[in-house]
Amino acid sequence: MKNIYHQLLLLIAGSTQKELAAQIRYLKVENEVLRSKLPRRISVTAQEKNRLVKFGAKLGQAVHEIVTIVGPSTILRWIRESKKPGGVKQVRKGRPRTKEEIRELILRFARENDWGYTRIMGELKKLGIKPPSRNTVKNILKENGLEPGPNRGEGTWDEFLKMHAATLWQCDFYSKKVLTLKGWRDLYLLIFLHVESRQVYIAPSTFHPNEEWAMQQAEAFLEHVKSVDLPIDTLMHDRDKKLTAKVDATFQAADIRVVKSAYRSPNTNAFVERFIQTLQRECLDHFVVFGEQHMDYLVKEFVGFYHAERPHQGKENELLTPGEPQPDVLSIGSITCHERLGGVLKHYHRQAA
Repeated sequence: MKNIYHQLLLLIAGSTQKELAAQIRYLKVENEVLRSKLPRRISVTAQEKNRLVKFGAKLGQAVHEIVTIVGPSTILRWIRESKKPGGVKQVRKGRPRTKEEIRELILRFARENDWGYTRIMGELKKLGIKPPSRNTVKNILKENGLEPGPNRGEGTWDEFLKMHAATLWQCDFYSKKVLTLKGWRDLYLLIFLHVESRQVYIAPSTFHPNEEWAMQQAEAFLEHVKSVDLPIDTLMHDRDKKLTAKVDATFQAADIRVVKSAYRSPNTNAFVERFIQTLQRECLDHFVVFGEQHMDYLVKEFVGFYHAERPHQGKENELLTPGEPQPDVLSIGSITCHERLGGVLKHYHRQAA
């Protein structure tokens, strides 16, 4: 591009007055063609604006005929402003930012009450303060991690999780097609997950997840909870018909509150569903499963890997059951790989000295 301008300057310098006029006319036509291909409005930076002012100030009345990137009146205004102390002023685009005092007041109302953005706007108006637009108030709340709508019932779902995570378990069924002597059949797992620690308990698989089987697994789960010393006050599950009223009564008899997720709300049971996705993608999708014993073996190996060897992003890449602290000095040669399930699951650790 630099060479093109250099050649153009040499051409102009060696031209006669008549040739120069013809070249300028051509450049104007070419500029109009190029300009027609661009958006109707072109934004320029402060540096580009200063360059236009520098060279436009020497054009005099020719500004009205030559300038096309902005209106002639605009560049004449820039030229006038450049002669004042402080130079060309930068014009802020878009709506002015909401005053900091009003932003703080909006956040105070939201934090001290369960109001939505409309109620907050009404409170501002009552105080004689012209409220920002609805979208502005909503965006201020969202930017600070606050729900723009009013809280309903006992609170938001996030608040429920924070309050109950230490004693909250979620459970769900998972089914997989397995190959048997009778052909392909659906084999079921009942999975329980402790929300705070992410530890899981998986009941033995079955082809017949009826009410009697589910009640037996509920009792076995309660015994497991006692053995691992993980608290449980609330159990959440979806509206799967396999989890009947009698199954819920088994938990309620142990003073456990059973909460069913709302209809068509899979996100409310998201923790256990996310674990099921992990189990499927990292383990079960790699195998053709042959019956219950094979499934139970695969699941047992994965749960051991999941609890003791796999870092968890949701827990800041820590292990669920941490081992001995590792020294800071790294010796590459001491790192070995332990494999499960033929190398599908791999765990790297330092070899004992």
